[in-house]
Amino acid sequence: MTGTIVNTGAIIIGTIIGCVIKKGIKQRYHDALFNAMGFVAIAVGINAVVSHMPESKYPVLFIVSLALGTLIGEVLDIDAKFNGLIGKYSKSNLGQGLSTAILLNCIGTLSILGPVMSAIYGDNTYLYTNATLDFVSSIVFGSTYGIGMVFSAPVLFVWQGSIYLVANFLSGSFFSAPLVAELSIVGGILIASSGLNILKIKDCKTLNMLPSLFIPIIFFIAKGIIGF
Repeated sequence: MTGTIVNTGAIIIGTIIGCVIKKGIKQRYHDALFNAMGFVAIAVGINAVVSHMPESKYPVLFIVSLALGTLIGEVLDIDAKFNGLIGKYSKSNLGQGLSTAILLNCIGTLSILGPVMSAIYGDNTYLYTNATLDFVSSIVFGSTYGIGMVFSAPVLFVWQGSIYLVANFLSGSFFSAPLVAELSIVGGILIASSGLNILKIKDCKTLNMLPSLFIPIIFFIAKGIIGF
């Protein structure tokens, strides 16, 4: 899991550097960074959807995933509970920043296929590339939201570590191109939703949509068992 450890470390170091830089940034520049992060999230999200939509073999799956996942999230009220927990320790928009950073760091081809390639072939190229991207984005997030952004690192470690273990001990073929495409489409919509939150265009309660990511996984597991 060398690649995952490097990726996790890149987020931690990047966040710390961002926090150091933040001390010398005036408020108006700080506000500009907020806007920049919002547009970045929207652009990355739209790109993920547009890039992977042609690869989808189940065009309706992402719609069903978002509908069921959001309903489950609303029942559990994940967004309110998460922000309530973060609010006990921070009066800033840390919860908003964390949810966006976690989605950007974890939901993407590099972050999903990287652990698979590492487990099966010992190739960490994808993870090192992802670490570089996360390092740069973490500097910006750290300078915008503060040291609390470092908590996105353990989430990424658990996410990539889980994929690594599944690929290593079960089957790397489970994370097939069709599954990665469906996860990327749903994830892209969630990332774009975070961007709307940051820009204060619409409070989409993105974390309540998070269970949507598990619906494609459940679908492919059922597909493998039933064989439809």
